[in-house]
Amino acid sequence: MLLSNLEILPGKRVEKHLGLVQGSSVRSKHAGRDFLSGIKNIFGGELTAYTELLHDSREQATQRMTEQAKSIGANAVLNIRFSTSSIAAGAAEIYVYGTAVALVDE
Repeated sequence: MLLSNLEILPGKRVEKHLGLVQGSSVRSKHAGRDFLSGIKNIFGGELTAYTELLHDSREQATQRMTEQAKSIGANAVLNIRFSTSSIAAGAAEIYVYGTAVALVDE
């Protein structure tokens, strides 16, 4: 499965447009990690616990989008975009979407 944020891929032609596909993941912060990150926030530096949380969420959302694309016969998802939103205190959603297509070589 080809995944790209481009609308077209060099050397490929869209044979069939299959529609919008999406995936999402909602995660909450871990109380222990939140406490340690709060301490680190005082002194500065990367909050690695949150970086890992967002990375895992992006991976899961992308996997869900890819599975949806495969289920409708796509071999690529183009024009992929990510969005993040706060769902509740301490919880966030990562949403990924794109256009499922069937590509062929030119």
